[in-house]
Amino acid sequence: MIKDKKITVVLPAYNAAQTLKMTYSEIPFDIVDEVILVDDQSSDNTIQKAKELGIKHIVKHKENKGYGGNQKSCYNKALEINSDIVVMLHPDYQYTPKLIHSICHLIANNVYEVVFGSRILGKGALKGGMPIYKYIANRLLTLFQNILMNQKLSEYHTGYRAFTKNVLQKINYNANSDDFVFDNQMVAQIFYAGFDIAEITCPTKYFEEASSINIRRSIKYGLGVLGVSLQYFLQKAGLAKFRIFSKAEV
Repeated sequence: MIKDKKITVVLPAYNAAQTLKMTYSEIPFDIVDEVILVDDQSSDNTIQKAKELGIKHIVKHKENKGYGGNQKSCYNKALEINSDIVVMLHPDYQYTPKLIHSICHLIANNVYEVVFGSRILGKGALKGGMPIYKYIANRLLTLFQNILMNQKLSEYHTGYRAFTKNVLQKINYNANSDDFVFDNQMVAQIFYAGFDIAEITCPTKYFEEASSINIRRSIKYGLGVLGVSLQYFLQKAGLAKFRIFSKAEV
């Protein structure tokens, strides 16, 4: 069944030269058809490494657009090349590409249209070295989000996600922030559009070369996450309207 679907892995890259090869080498090309790398004005040789690996689709931003802006380019390019299933994978080797088989199997067999790799299921986050303050913040934010959004996700903050083309075409992700809160806006859009999200246990690795944000940015992100959840609640209750929940712009 998977062979009937065009599967594309998108890599939102920023200074990923040291980890790109490790990530790319584990991508299962027996089912993956295309790889897209979007470079967000890296200061290292990420582009050169991508070319050496033979990555066909390389998009280079002329200016740094941020994590959310990078993902917008990833998904827009994936739709442009008519992908059926799009897997977003960080090229910093924090998440293993070896789960792509399992993730895509659920989607290709019409079980779910969205699948997340969860670091929280199975205690993968702490085992992988997630700082304890980040773990606690993750759990508290997730609890708050589940209450406001009436859902039961184990976490909203994973960077390992897969979607059908149908999902990407129906949600207005281009209206989202260019910053890190983009991920949570996308989750809210997916639920608002009526899609369910499956989760599978995902081991993770925290090391010096893996991307991370400092405490100041983490606080800003946390406040943004709370804001998105509140927007979802108000929109669902019919008390307000927000652009991110509008129909996708064609």
